[in-house]
Amino acid sequence: MAVPALLCALPFYLDAFWLRLGLFCTAAAIGAVGLSLLTGTAGQLSLGHAFFLAVGAYGYVWLAGEPGPGLPPPLALVLAVALAGLAGLLFSPVAGRVRGIYLGVATLALVFLGHHLLLAAGTVTGGFNGRSVPPMAFGGFAFTAQEPELLVLGVPFGAEERLWYLGLALFAGSWYTARNLLRGRPGRALVALRDSETAASVLGVAVARHRSAAFVVSSMYAGLAGVLLALAFRRVVPDYFGLALSVDYLAMIVIGGLGSVAGATAGACFVTALPLLMARYADHLPFLAAPGTTEGGLGPTEAARYLYGAAVVLVLLRAPDGLHGAAARLRRATTRLRSRRTPADTGPSAPTPPSSAARTKEPTS
Repeated sequence: MAVPALLCALPFYLDAFWLRLGLFCTAAAIGAVGLSLLTGTAGQLSLGHAFFLAVGAYGYVWLAGEPGPGLPPPLALVLAVALAGLAGLLFSPVAGRVRGIYLGVATLALVFLGHHLLLAAGTVTGGFNGRSVPPMAFGGFAFTAQEPELLVLGVPFGAEERLWYLGLALFAGSWYTARNLLRGRPGRALVALRDSETAASVLGVAVARHRSAAFVVSSMYAGLAGVLLALAFRRVVPDYFGLALSVDYLAMIVIGGLGSVAGATAGACFVTALPLLMARYADHLPFLAAPGTTEGGLGPTEAARYLYGAAVVLVLLRAPDGLHGAAARLRRATTRLRSRRTPADTGPSAPTPPSSAARTKEPTS
């Protein structure tokens, strides 16, 4: 309970930059958990995660905005996630029959196709310039900075503070769903598929159906992450949802640990926060140029990509189970050290009785 309480208290102490950074990390964590279910648990490689993020983001913008149906934002959010799931369902016959690098190449085509459609369908997506994101609102409560100003315990709650709690609620639901899925029969079936397709089919697992279902669920997670990203950015543009974003998500789950919900969350926070922090502190870090310039060194974004690219290589060589596995090994090592405390640490011990072999036999009369 300490971690949720700490997360809920952060808006009372952090400024807008750190809250916005947390929102980006939360959205990335939701998408990374979905990709971890597909790649880490089911063993299906996907390079098209950015496409489903774009479907969720632009689906919400069109459904809740003008031109568009102008639906209530909560309904638009649900329908945008369903739209991403529908896109995954349309592609699921391919995902159910193709695996490995072949599925990766097939999903890679989705990224290029999606980027072309976002640029061509200007009436819906706004074309190259993108579209503004309609704010989220429940009833009369909007997740924006409104007048009169909202004060909570003397702290003004603007857009970032309000969206922070929305992001926490969405992430908590995503975390809970993923953990239950992994601990239930569907999760065990997906792990069996990843380990041995032949053995899983012998045990009665429907291979194509479970692969397709994993792809649809992963697409819906990506759609939800896309909606939260759109709300955090407040404007969506096609160039953001490119191949680099899909590669970033693969880096997240590899660094964090494949098949782990906590690992995917840690990897998402690392990959998302690193370039933003380097951009903020570029003036104080060596070999970095100021944001927007190339004089004096590398740009913060390029330097961050080099760093977490090196982190991926290091993880693959030294810790194939990622940050989650390294943390688990550290906990086990700490437990062993505590259990091997010396007698001096534990205090004087009671004398032990002599063994039966060392006892002397009393003389008989």
